[in-house]
Amino acid sequence: MTDGAEPSGVKSSLRTLEILEYLGACGERRSIAAMSRDLGIPKSSLHGLLRTMAARGWLETDAAGTGYGIGLRALLAGAAYVETDDLVPLANGALDLVSERSGETVHLGRLDGGDIVYLAKRESRHALRLFSAVGRRLPAHATALGKALLAQLGDDEVEERLGRPFAKLTPTTITDPAELHAELAATRQRGYAIDRGENSAGILCVAVALRPVQGTWNAISCSVPESRMTDEHRDEIIAALEDARVIVDSLTRRLAS
Repeated sequence: MTDGAEPSGVKSSLRTLEILEYLGACGERRSIAAMSRDLGIPKSSLHGLLRTMAARGWLETDAAGTGYGIGLRALLAGAAYVETDDLVPLANGALDLVSERSGETVHLGRLDGGDIVYLAKRESRHALRLFSAVGRRLPAHATALGKALLAQLGDDEVEERLGRPFAKLTPTTITDPAELHAELAATRQRGYAIDRGENSAGILCVAVALRPVQGTWNAISCSVPESRMTDEHRDEIIAALEDARVIVDSLTRRLAS
């Protein structure tokens, strides 16, 4: 083997992980042609990898057998991660508190690179609510969870984590770096982050950052349809989130001691 060359097994493993990460981020089935183009993997190599991953249950195909998406085994692996995570069980009581006091959708999220990943959720008691799911990944700059956590970092690290250009998910998504840094400065000053329909049009969200746990950055948020977000309701939500933060931070300090 020449210097710098990778063993074929290592290359296949890396490509397998790239496929899982890619399909997990897409949130929908993708064709072999699309994956080959986006990942830069030859179709001839993809065919074998995809067939093997589908046979083992890590991927699923559509009725025509041409579109591939995340399979049941990937879901089970993700569920196992949440079940064994140190923070999630500690935060359950705090999530319940915010849910009971607000009646709205509540999330626990973790910063992963330049994205937020939902780790836990409490559903709103109302019929009109935000669609979301545990395991969903969203750009940090477009969410209250993400902005609450980016505000804990220095400007240089924020720049390192976020790619360019910023994805525009709705008409109100912040896509200008200078505007985002100004928003993060305001978040630091007031102690909580606000999402003004930047992730889902018509949905407002408030989030607070939690104390870091074993090198992870986490936050709790509450999402509300704009039609229900009165000034009084916003104040109730902020108070509930701040109480939840105190509870979780106290428990994580005990964990670290």
